Amino acid sequence: MNPQAVLARPSSAVPLLGLVILALVAQGCVAHGEPERQGRRDAPAAVPVKTALVQVKTLPVTVEAIGTVESRSVVSIRSQVTGALASVAFEEGAEVKKGDLLFTIDPRPADVQLEQATAVLARDRTQAASARTTAERYADLLKRGLIPPEQNDQAQAQAAALDAAVRADEASVKNAELQKDYTIIRAPVSGRTGALMVQAGNLVRANDTTPLVVINEIAPIYVSFSVPTRELAAVLQPARLGELHVAVTIPETAGPPEDGAVTFVDNGADPTTGTIRLKATFTNANRHLWPGELVNVSLTLRTEPNAIVVPSEAVQTGQDGTYVFVVKADKTVEIRPVDVERTAGGLAVIRKGLHASETVVTDGQLRLEPGVTVKEETAATHTESLQP
Repeated sequence: MNPQAVLARPSSAVPLLGLVILALVAQGCVAHGEPERQGRRDAPAAVPVKTALVQVKTLPVTVEAIGTVESRSVVSIRSQVTGALASVAFEEGAEVKKGDLLFTIDPRPADVQLEQATAVLARDRTQAASARTTAERYADLLKRGLIPPEQNDQAQAQAAALDAAVRADEASVKNAELQKDYTIIRAPVSGRTGALMVQAGNLVRANDTTPLVVINEIAPIYVSFSVPTRELAAVLQPARLGELHVAVTIPETAGPPEDGAVTFVDNGADPTTGTIRLKATFTNANRHLWPGELVNVSLTLRTEPNAIVVPSEAVQTGQDGTYVFVVKADKTVEIRPVDVERTAGGLAVIRKGLHASETVVTDGQLRLEPGVTVKEETAATHTESLQP
């Protein structure tokens, strides 16, 4: 073997060995970095949620009910005399004021009766005056002993009878005048007229079963509703003072609620339902409330200071009761059982389980479980409505 060839082999193997070492080092680095990148890929992303602050507010304690709008008075207009309807002075469905002319009935028969009664009165007054003169003369003759007592008694009785006839005639005249007044029918109350049941030219009869028209008084107007009898003590005293505030809204109708006050508490409770009937009076100046309409009623019994409140959508219901997701300082969430006392105006009043200034999740709860990291979105907007 050539010694020079043997000596040349080690010098060519050194670079090859270096390449192998570098490859192994590179592979180790790659193997070392792969778990880091894998770990980063496996880390869960933060769940976007909407949140709100737990706050302390002074809230009204209310009772919710379904109420019925009722007219304060319903008046059926009927004729008190029989006759032909001469004219109708309003359009059906129009609003009228107390004292407005509604109907005119042909006054001619009443005029004739009045003339007859007046004539009879005039005749009897003349006869009565003559009889009184005769009675006075007979009384004088009796004093002088010129006539027997029986003749005087007869003259006095005749005068008294004619005086009574005059009084009866005066009553007949007043009755005839009243019948003439009845030919003009005016509105006894202010309100809105209903359908007109007769037209001009029809014959109307006195006290007919069918009214000529019905007037509903709608301003002011009542809303009738019932509350549980357990609230009776809270209702009675403020109701006497006119301090029980009631707000009503019409279902599926936009606009602010109508405000009124309780003016009637029934004198007995309904034992079958355990409720008592109340009525609230509303000015109804804009005519939003209509007789027979169903409305949502909110009766304010009192105000409750320092109530712990959250938006009602923050409260969830599970197998173990109600709970909320609370966002901790490290942006992870925990489940917190809560005791909800009541809800009012989109807010849940929490009796136990939360403290002021804690943060609760109001939207996105379906993707949450304890320990999950969350990313809050539009928290400020959600809490705006809760600001005291």
